[in-house]
Amino acid sequence: MVTPIKALRKNRLKTMLIFISMVVSICAIFLISAIANGVVTMYSTMLKTDGDIIVTQKGISDTFFSDINRSLGLKIEKIENVKKVNTLILGASPVNNLPIVGIYGVSKNRFENYRLIRGKYPDLHEVMVGEKINNILQTPKTVTISKKEFKVSGVYKSDIGFEDGGVVIGLEDASSIFHKSASLFLVTLDDINKQDISAQINALDDGIEAKTTDEFIDNYNQFKIIKISSDVISFLAFLMGILGIVSMMSMVVNDRKVEFGIMRSLGFSSRAIIIKLITETLIVAILAYLCAIALSYLILDAIGHMEKFQGYINGDITPSLAISVFFISIIMATLGSLLPAIWASRVDPMSLILQGGAR
Repeated sequence: MVTPIKALRKNRLKTMLIFISMVVSICAIFLISAIANGVVTMYSTMLKTDGDIIVTQKGISDTFFSDINRSLGLKIEKIENVKKVNTLILGASPVNNLPIVGIYGVSKNRFENYRLIRGKYPDLHEVMVGEKINNILQTPKTVTISKKEFKVSGVYKSDIGFEDGGVVIGLEDASSIFHKSASLFLVTLDDINKQDISAQINALDDGIEAKTTDEFIDNYNQFKIIKISSDVISFLAFLMGILGIVSMMSMVVNDRKVEFGIMRSLGFSSRAIIIKLITETLIVAILAYLCAIALSYLILDAIGHMEKFQGYINGDITPSLAISVFFISIIMATLGSLLPAIWASRVDPMSLILQGGAR
């Protein structure tokens, strides 16, 4: 009997086409899922930096739309066991020739979160820019935000792509640009029950909503939308992969009619033929998976260094994602080869031999 490796080498062209089809599909699943994970991870990390509790306007769908009274921060600070309250205004605006840049209006007690690599923290009518934006704008001395010019006081470095590709500004200037008092509060606590403090904060004003950071991230609508969109597109890539395998395996089976006819004549069962074909496809699937994950890392690294993305796209291939996609690849290969394998195993052996000899 021809071994799986010999069979694959004998049908090199079709094997290569199946391999390429699977690499493309698996790579697409990796990239879509990794980029979605990267966006969620970056934003979550930014919120977790100083936040045991996050306070936003009640009922908003996105933190960018939130508007709460900044004076509430002073009341929150007076609650027992509240260690620190950071105030943020989140927005986006064109900056110089860049069409869209994240703008972070922050209270002075949050400046220390940004690691200065040059200059100083901003005063009124000044900004500091992330290293990524600084390099794109070629070390600007001033920047224009919403038709207002600001002096660049310093450059900071952040491991979070959103921040490294953004501009940090004081609360007063951010408030005048985006016409809001504050977007959210990040509340840092002593080591106590967070739920009790959340309840006390919610009691301060009916228009606000305080949640623990983990609760906020788990229920944030934008994260859910990103995840659902990622899953839908990944599923489509999965289906395309299966269809590609079915198509190519059908051609392989058609070319190997005589081989399968001889196997049936020699007493091989239908199950043996099915297992043989699935094994061949699984070998290709494993090789395609290894190639796809390596290619995905290279593509994500290239995307992370592209200036036009400003550091906002940063893929994150986690161990759980790598394991999940591996099993998806196995399922894709099994399902894609199953129907052609069943068809090959059920045709009359004499008919297969006669058809093969008539070619």
